[in-house]
Amino acid sequence: MFVFINAFLVGTSSGLRALIGLAALSWAAHFGILPLDHTWLAFLGYRFTPYILTLMEIGELINDKLPRTPSRLAPPGFISRIVASALCGLAIGLSGNGMIIGLVAGIIGAVAGTLGGAKARSLLAKAFGRDLPAALLEDAAAVGIAAFALFR
Repeated sequence: MFVFINAFLVGTSSGLRALIGLAALSWAAHFGILPLDHTWLAFLGYRFTPYILTLMEIGELINDKLPRTPSRLAPPGFISRIVASALCGLAIGLSGNGMIIGLVAGIIGAVAGTLGGAKARSLLAKAFGRDLPAALLEDAAAVGIAAFALFR
């Protein structure tokens, strides 16, 4: 059950922000919280990988606020979130001997996070009268969900 719940949560956070789950997984692997040594995903815990993924995530957070950023519901954005979440779920599954469960839970989380996040952000943006506060709340939720799943 641990694998399913954590993979779903990390998948959900990646549904909100595509790279947040990979960055969080990389930090967890780097600190030894997520044992990926001697697996084909061991590179996530290498010395510079967390920093590189964190820089990429910061770029994604900035890009998300720009007016010309395409919708996450468009095929390229939606597919990238599913692929990133599947990889996250697989990594969690590898560490907990449940690769298929982790993979499926990550994908389900990605779909839930992508669709739910788009709807929630739309409603919040209407309530605030502008998009930026809603986007920042979504960023905080994505970070919080990933941290809760991996670092508790």
